[in-house]
Amino acid sequence: MAIYVSDFEPKTKTAQQKAWDIAATVVDPEIPVLTIEDLGILRNVEVTEAGKVIVTITPTYSGCPAMDAIRDDLTAAFDKEGYQDVEVNLVLSPAWTTDWMTEAGKAKLQEYGIAPPSGKSTAARHAGPIRLSMAVKCPQCSSLNTKELTRFGSTSCKALYVCQDCKEPFDYFKVL
Repeated sequence: MAIYVSDFEPKTKTAQQKAWDIAATVVDPEIPVLTIEDLGILRNVEVTEAGKVIVTITPTYSGCPAMDAIRDDLTAAFDKEGYQDVEVNLVLSPAWTTDWMTEAGKAKLQEYGIAPPSGKSTAARHAGPIRLSMAVKCPQCSSLNTKELTRFGSTSCKALYVCQDCKEPFDYFKVL
């Protein structure tokens, strides 16, 4: 078996990769087990030649109250790492979709007790067949015998469900 010296050399990251890694540590204030990367709202991180960091984020919906907190948390994360010039831009187009959530993020939701979105969003598709509602799996006991109590739960992104088997209520992160 051949061993190459290059396999043991430390991999150097670009300034943009380092900046992305810093931004990716910021958690969602409403669901603190998810980072903004897990959630898919971290869209772009750029570092200019002058050292300015420009972060682009997209809210889960246009009236999301967490955006100001996320902007402040991003600025604080970069300040902690020694970056002085940070700009956070909010973009609404294209609109965020649950399709942008990472699989790791969906698994974290499940572990936290929130049913992750199931299926794909119709946001990017053209008119076509009518979507049928599928059962939502209970994050506590994995039963599909669940019922929607209200379309809007603790936030506009979630619906409130109850499991008919274990009787536990739970949030479902809606497919958007």
